[in-house]
Amino acid sequence: MNKPLTTEAGPTGDLALYIHWPFCVSKCPYCDFNSHVRDSIDHAAWQSALLADMAHEAALTPGRRLSSIFFGGGTPSLMPPSIAAALIAAAQRHWTFAPDIEITLEANPSSVEAARFADLAAAGVNRVSLGLQALDDTALRFLGRAHDVTESLAALDTAQQVFDRVTFDLIYARPGQSETDWQTELTRALAFGTGHLSLYQLTIEPGTRFESMVRKGDFPAPDPDHGATLYELTQAMTEAAGLPAYEISNHARPGQESRHNLTYWRYGDYVGIGPGAHGRRNGIATQRHKKPENWMAAVDRNAHGLKSEDILLPEDRGTEALLMGLRLREGVDLERIAAMSGVAREALLNDDAVFHLSALGLVKAEGQRLTVLPPGMLLLDAILPQIVV
Repeated sequence: MNKPLTTEAGPTGDLALYIHWPFCVSKCPYCDFNSHVRDSIDHAAWQSALLADMAHEAALTPGRRLSSIFFGGGTPSLMPPSIAAALIAAAQRHWTFAPDIEITLEANPSSVEAARFADLAAAGVNRVSLGLQALDDTALRFLGRAHDVTESLAALDTAQQVFDRVTFDLIYARPGQSETDWQTELTRALAFGTGHLSLYQLTIEPGTRFESMVRKGDFPAPDPDHGATLYELTQAMTEAAGLPAYEISNHARPGQESRHNLTYWRYGDYVGIGPGAHGRRNGIATQRHKKPENWMAAVDRNAHGLKSEDILLPEDRGTEALLMGLRLREGVDLERIAAMSGVAREALLNDDAVFHLSALGLVKAEGQRLTVLPPGMLLLDAILPQIVV
């Protein structure tokens, strides 16, 4: 039986491990890994390098308990299962595993990747995150996805047969998507019975293909009022289905929350290995070399792929903890953040703004607990700069 998560990770608490597999199998229209497409990969060399990078981080975090492992990328579901097994086994040697450790792998919902699911589960992966993104073929083509709905639902069915826990994502507020359209799509998504869903509004980020399309008039910029309507519909439908939002875009049955992502949002320590991976450990921000060849050369040279290690100032740690934690329905423990960062509450928080926003019903301050209320989540990007000093 799944138990609700109550432990908040901290500098001396549980640790999370992120493993980045950078290779894509085809050009990716929505990320920056196009240069990482490879016809052939020296898997033995990559396994050896990732193990060395992990060993370096383990030596700097001795005696810690590992609560989660996350394989991201790239296309990590096309990593040979033998490499995944070797990395999981090495992690268990380096750290103590939590009894219910979560081991997640990101996957595209293709038939090629689904064919590896059973072997990946045998390697130790117990949770898969599928990038479905839409349940409409026209929308998938707009989003630049190679799969269609039939293929993605076949992959979802395979995943649910193989893995203990399955989540998938959808993007809404797409051009031309009406309230009825989204209600129908989300109803269908909820009927699949997964314990977790990630539901994101389409955003137009600077420098992306979508920004260029909006600028050229290929489709109109998203209407924020329509997006707010769809957001409120999303909250109501997922709540009624027993998957309430525990983070602004993530919904889960109690106990099915992403433990790995909770480590980020609760500002716990995590180590990242592989090209481009970031980490936070012992008050230090780490970053690996992004280009695979540069990362591999660094591992050969130094036995790790680190590009930089920056000591985080107390004010930066406190601010980051607030910005991450206020995305959560549970909010933040201000006393914990002050103790963790060494910065007093009044130096981190604008109490006048908190008082004003509380009167408007957008945030709630109760003792040392500060939360953004559901109406405030709609305005989170505007609220955070007001209350975080």
